[in-house]
This record gives sequence, C-alpha cells and structure tokens, in this order.
Amino acid sequence: MSFRSKETLETWLAEFRSEREAGDLIRVIIQDGSDGSDTGLVIVPVKHSAVSIFMQPIHMGEARWNVTLEPSSEDTVLTSHQLHALASELAVAAELCSYLEARSIGHEEQQDAAPADDAATAENA
Repeated sequence: MSFRSKETLETWLAEFRSEREAGDLIRVIIQDGSDGSDTGLVIVPVKHSAVSIFMQPIHMGEARWNVTLEPSSEDTVLTSHQLHALASELAVAAELCSYLEARSIGHEEQQDAAPADDAATAENA
C-alpha cells in the first residue's frame, strides 16, 4: 500500500523550504496508520494565533491532502501587522499543501526501500 513515511515527508519539506525559503517552523511527526504504518503528519505552527494547523492525505495512498485548523478555546486578538503575518503563514501552509499534493501524485513508497531512497536523496542534495 502506498503511503508517505516521515522520512519521505521530511525530504519533501526540505525541498519545499529550499525552493521558497519559507516554512522553517513546519515539522513532520510520526502518525501511525490503521495498519501500524508510519504515515507521517505535517504540523504547521502559527505564531500569532492559538489555532493549531496540521495536514495529512485525505486517505491512505490518496494524492489529495486536507488541512485541519483545530480551534482554540482562546480568542485571537491581532493588530493589523499580526494579521498580515498570520495571512502569510496561512499562505505558506496552502503552498505546502499544494506542493505535497503534487509530490504525492503517482508516489509509491515501499517500506523496505524507504531508508535506501532517503540516503540516495541526501547524497544528491
């Protein structure tokens, strides 16, 4: 079954950062799939809001991704400058989601081959 491991997502995130010089705070964490596979979960920290943002494929093996904004019990009160900064952070998150969808099209990852592929990618960088 196709999936995106934490290592694959970290590689894609590093490429995204190098192409755009944005997203320094974005991280990938391990998320266990229903079959125990490492499916990866992308966390997007937001500086000027208590809202949490994460993204993941809609379904295992799906090229399309969902972005989830988790609500906070706190109100977010911003100045105009902070609102512009938040809008920029959301724009980067949207770009990353589109990037991950593009990279996911046709992606097939074998659990046994993932470490070798990551090592080859690191050597070519």
